[in-house]
Amino acid sequence: MTISSSLNAGIAGLAANASKLATISDNIANSSTFGYKRAGADFHSLVTGSGNGTYSAGGVSVTTQRMVDARGSLVSTSNATDLSISGRGMLPVTNRSGVESGDSAMMLTSTGSFRTDSNGYLTTSGGLVLMGVPADGDGVVPTFSRDTQAALQPIKIDRTKFVGEPTTSIQLGVNLPATDAVAGALGSAQELAVEYYDNLGNSENLIVTFTPTGSNEWEMAFSDPSLTTYTLLFDDSRSNGGALADIMDSSGASIATSFTGEIELTMDAGPISVNIGELGSGGGLSQLGGTFAPTSISKNGSPVGNMISIEVNEKGIVQGIFDTGTTRALYQVPIVDVPNPNGLKAGNQQTFSISQNSGSFYLWDAGAGPVGDVVSYAREESTTDVAAELTQLIQTQRAYSTNAKVIQTVDEMLQETTNIKR
Repeated sequence: MTISSSLNAGIAGLAANASKLATISDNIANSSTFGYKRAGADFHSLVTGSGNGTYSAGGVSVTTQRMVDARGSLVSTSNATDLSISGRGMLPVTNRSGVESGDSAMMLTSTGSFRTDSNGYLTTSGGLVLMGVPADGDGVVPTFSRDTQAALQPIKIDRTKFVGEPTTSIQLGVNLPATDAVAGALGSAQELAVEYYDNLGNSENLIVTFTPTGSNEWEMAFSDPSLTTYTLLFDDSRSNGGALADIMDSSGASIATSFTGEIELTMDAGPISVNIGELGSGGGLSQLGGTFAPTSISKNGSPVGNMISIEVNEKGIVQGIFDTGTTRALYQVPIVDVPNPNGLKAGNQQTFSISQNSGSFYLWDAGAGPVGDVVSYAREESTTDVAAELTQLIQTQRAYSTNAKVIQTVDEMLQETTNIKR
């Protein structure tokens, strides 16, 4: 039995080393494949029962595993939608065929070179389509379930999309001439036109009129549908001269205790918040010597613009860049993580799918929890170390030859046993 067990052990050794040689061959062949995760082979001894002074060889078994948790180096590219992850986690993708059939089964990959195809989908040259959670019309990504792929959709970029950003906030900085607000010598009213954008991207003007009504006192009137007016009182003390000291509404009642610097106007296109500065701050509105002068006027919003490019930031937000300088969130790409990445089932084109060994997945925001940030303009290199693989190739070749020698020796011993009868 011991001679026969030696023969079986040698055969098991040949099979195990052949499996390891296969993994080494795969690793070397994919040493330049972006996103490739090297495969490893582990040997395990097989022990059979021994007794009465005899030993029966059990041989060896081999298990192979894809090292998905290993990370390759990131290399920079010139494409804004070449994506990688700076740490743990995977990007959700699906097959182009699944998109066409309406069955977008989620797969995972650690990197990809995505470009828009003829239908506008962000797709790799191999047909993998990036998936994400679509934002609403205002560029806000809704709350979505993190333990299911129900919210994920293939990312489709509509290059013909026009976007206008309505104005919701105006920062108003104006100096009112102190020489015009003197009792008995009041100056004339001053008008200021502030451009804003409505919900359709049209340019409109908000007219703000400042009329001196007394000593260090002005009436501020807005051309909103309600013709909102306020009375402004300015400080003339040595320590805080020129700063806004008090503000009263149209009824003459002071609103200083609740005033935060923001005035809410109800326009036909929606509410607009006008910031004139807090009381006593010296910012926003001021009353100093000199002339009527707008010192700083800023606002959000933009006219209608055409999308000229897309980018993906470190949080996985796919943004449309418009020729008006506006950016609008289109999708959010969540980062998929599982308890055991090495338990994922490997597929073609450096993709992986959820398995029983990997555990259930969770969709994280990039940079949150255990997952890394999204890196654009970058690809992840193969995790293969060619020098280490060649070293293992030499060792495997020697081990294979040695196991073959064991089989040859057992054959010679069996021949000698046969020759005893002669």
